[in-house]
Amino acid sequence: MDRKSYIKKSLFILLTTSVLASGCQNTSVENEDTVAEEEAAAQTDSEYLTEPLVTDMYTADPSAHVFDGRIYIYPSHDIDAGVPEKDDGSHFDMRDYHVYSMDSVGGKITDHGVALDIKDVPWAGRQMWAPDAAFKDGTYYFYFPVKDKNDVFRIGVATSTSPTGPFKPQPEPIAKSYSIDPAVYMDNDGNAYMYFGGIWGGQLQRWSTGQYNPNDEYPADDQPALMPKVARLSPDMTGFAEEVRDVQILDENGKPLLAGDNERRFFEAAWVHKYNGKYYFSYSTGDTHNIAFAVGDSPYGPFTYKGVLLNPVQGWTNHHSIVEKDGKWYLFYHDTQLSGKTHLRNIKVTELKHRPDGSIETITAYNPTASK
Repeated sequence: MDRKSYIKKSLFILLTTSVLASGCQNTSVENEDTVAEEEAAAQTDSEYLTEPLVTDMYTADPSAHVFDGRIYIYPSHDIDAGVPEKDDGSHFDMRDYHVYSMDSVGGKITDHGVALDIKDVPWAGRQMWAPDAAFKDGTYYFYFPVKDKNDVFRIGVATSTSPTGPFKPQPEPIAKSYSIDPAVYMDNDGNAYMYFGGIWGGQLQRWSTGQYNPNDEYPADDQPALMPKVARLSPDMTGFAEEVRDVQILDENGKPLLAGDNERRFFEAAWVHKYNGKYYFSYSTGDTHNIAFAVGDSPYGPFTYKGVLLNPVQGWTNHHSIVEKDGKWYLFYHDTQLSGKTHLRNIKVTELKHRPDGSIETITAYNPTASK
């Protein structure tokens, strides 16, 4: 589907898609015309590749992991905070996190309740965005970005003896952390790496000199794009064991992707998985709404761009995770099927397939023939 067709389709879905669940938290569901909603839902449901995993509240940015043979999902919790939509993402004003789990994809999903609330993080100001989790030596670690009291995004860490929490946050953010979307990859040798960063509302462009500058600084279109960041975590998983470095994403000629290459350059939502000895770095291109992937031989990269693994979804954002369970790979993602509003999203899952040559089959989240 080309970009023009996608926009037309998104507008159609946005106008016709309804809220399917009643009682969603902090929303105006009760004020909707129920009859119109049901009619619109009947017309559009068949267009979706998959259905929402959670329907009684809004969830987004699903980070999925398999712990002790069970799938645990660590998403954002979207609410309607009444904040006008802006390019800096102020309308994404989340305030807590829930944890979900299921035995297998397609099985019953369980809501384990609030795992961490902003009021319990002493240094936090506002906007708890996309989190991630990890496990080591009997402890579960929960990583989350939130703006501090000075409105600067930092990354915090909280711990628990259970994968469902509740998680107890450290009194301060991780030293030298900044920006958003922490994603932790645990390699086979026991080393853990945190990938992070996001431009625009994620503030990565304010750290181009290594120090925070409240004035956005973007490279020219013909210059290398701002790169995501990576650092190996300390043995106790609560800090960086080294200086933060760039993750290089290269084109087919071995050159860094350029800032003006909006279809391929990094925007946010880093994730790493390993397949057949290769490291796959996947990410969102933001304003062009792809989930792209690049492949490398080291957790540090460099990674060579290979293509799109998820086409644009309904809603502005596109954010994912990739996990293996029982010999199959799955892509967790979100869209706005339940609300039709870009800041009130719902998490989903579908199978992800690697080809024999190591490439990934591109997933389209909608059936283009359903509305014909």
